[in-house]
Amino acid sequence: MIEQDLIDKFIDYLMINHHYSQDTKSSYLEDINNFVKFLDQNGGFKGFTKVNRVDVETYLTYLDEKDYADETVARRISALRSFYNFMLRNKFIKTNPFDLVQLRHKGRKLPRFFYEKEMNQLFEAVKGDDPLSERNSALLELLYATGMRVSECSNLQLEQLDFTNGIVLVHGKGDKDRYVPFGSYSINALKRYIDDGRKKLMAAGKQDHQFVFVNNRGKGLTSRGIEYILNQVIKKTSLTSDIHPHMIRHTFATHMLDHGADLRTVQELLGHSSLSTTQIYTHVTMEHLQKDYKKYFPR
Repeated sequence: MIEQDLIDKFIDYLMINHHYSQDTKSSYLEDINNFVKFLDQNGGFKGFTKVNRVDVETYLTYLDEKDYADETVARRISALRSFYNFMLRNKFIKTNPFDLVQLRHKGRKLPRFFYEKEMNQLFEAVKGDDPLSERNSALLELLYATGMRVSECSNLQLEQLDFTNGIVLVHGKGDKDRYVPFGSYSINALKRYIDDGRKKLMAAGKQDHQFVFVNNRGKGLTSRGIEYILNQVIKKTSLTSDIHPHMIRHTFATHMLDHGADLRTVQELLGHSSLSTTQIYTHVTMEHLQKDYKKYFPR
């Protein structure tokens, strides 16, 4: 069995059986290829079926020395474990060398978020009457109002927006749908963009499709395109932080909890399958409270 054939069969399995997105597919491919590259540079890659526990332990040591975040290491190992489980089920191998891997946790980093005053700076930075400013305003408002993932936003279609009831149907990870409300700020920004800016961008690029957010040529925005736009927006402010679309998602969750939302509600809105994933934000809000305590308490 040629190595590329094994990868192709695995990716087909993920797409057909688990309905994974193109972004998830790309992540799995990247994680597998990074492992192959490492083996190539350290004694040579002899094929997936020849990988043993020593190879795995050496790779883990390499990842540890590179000081990658716990989440990055966990994701890479999870992808490889899934790949080898697939080969095990299909009898290409007899044992999974990743089965007994124990990850060394360096301590979980709290997700970064923006304070409300910082978000206001971002909203000020996207104001304007031109089509791209209208798009950027609608994009930022919707990301903040819903906490949706960047991939969910880039794939958003016009039919998923219900302006009458103020809700958006989000197609989430693993083919899981959820309804998320959005308020008057995002409704107004979206209506303005769709009725004006989007029409102009679509006409200029001679495009005809249902994607909500488009680039300057009228084509649907990619996840990378959204990240680029947000980085251009932050350069117009006095904020010194780098920005990633996931920071807006973290900000949404943190602000919801700060203002008294129930953890289960936030879990539902974010589309987390497990409450333990959402609980990281309780630590964020606690850190926020401690900072305010130190700042405002006289003693």
